[in-house]
Amino acid sequence: MATKETRSERLDRLRADHRALDVEIETMVAAMVDGGDFDQIAVQRLKKRKLQLKDEIARLESAILPDIIA
Repeated sequence: MATKETRSERLDRLRADHRALDVEIETMVAAMVDGGDFDQIAVQRLKKRKLQLKDEIARLESAILPDIIA
């Protein structure tokens, strides 16, 4: 029987994925600067995915720690 991922576990995984994309983007851009091959479309797709992850992280954080009206 598979266990269901908790919100905090999902949040941790999404943050790790976000960091991994950041490293991958930096690596691709650095390769271009060093005179290597550069796929602009691939970088744009990675950046778009990174933004999607950021939005999902924000939604989960909001669900876990809702705004408190003081």
